[in-house]
Amino acid sequence: MRIVVKVAGVLLESEEGLANACAQIAELAREGAELLVIHGGGKAFTATLARMGITSRFVNGLRVTDRQTRDAAVMVFAGLLNKRLAASVSAAGVPAVGVCAADAEAFSAEPMVVEGEEGGLGYVGYLAAMNVDLFERLWHAGLVPVAACLGMGSDGELYNINADHMAAACAEYCHADRLLYLTDVAGVLDGDAVLNRVEYSDVDELVRSGKVQGGMALKLEACRRALDAGVGEVRLVPGMTPGALLSAARGEPGPGTQIASLAECHAA
Repeated sequence: MRIVVKVAGVLLESEEGLANACAQIAELAREGAELLVIHGGGKAFTATLARMGITSRFVNGLRVTDRQTRDAAVMVFAGLLNKRLAASVSAAGVPAVGVCAADAEAFSAEPMVVEGEEGGLGYVGYLAAMNVDLFERLWHAGLVPVAACLGMGSDGELYNINADHMAAACAEYCHADRLLYLTDVAGVLDGDAVLNRVEYSDVDELVRSGKVQGGMALKLEACRRALDAGVGEVRLVPGMTPGALLSAARGEPGPGTQIASLAECHAA
């Protein structure tokens, strides 16, 4: 079983959330799952920029990332947060290794195109390729790779990548059986109610109606990409709920939201 787990950056800032997530990741690895853990950390990044006196500018909701901002992203994502998560998984009893795009060209990126202009956001990109052989070697060695949301461009520079979309792309490239988003919320909400299942065909309407906004809208778009690429199952899982990740990884009913594939919708 090959599983991509995307860990919300907020969980990395909570001792309880981090310990809960890593205990479950370690348990899945002991059961024989090949795990790739992807993480973001936008809040920690923003706080670091503020301490450095760097003002952020956004275009269509995306942060313009000049060289100084990119360097801060590498410090936060590939440094502090990546090593914190890898250390916590290792402390839970399974050896983990932190991976950045610069390591053996683990992840390749292309500059983001916004309003027809490539590179208009600076060092912001999208995942264009993944060194799957590297990760298969790590899995064969019994290691859990923990990857920061960065990619290396053909120019040798590192590019910041949205972690939700990177997780979906990784699930596609490594032919994952499951893609699980470990979030800081209960799942996709309709008002105060958690939707246990979201139909593939309903994603556009949820976003268009405003029921789903911001980060959750990006997640749903990423989920749909993964399903289009043939990933077997995609679920959003509440990261603070004990055992929720284990249930989702094993294909059992549990808390959170399943995003149904187009084939499942037609079968229903």
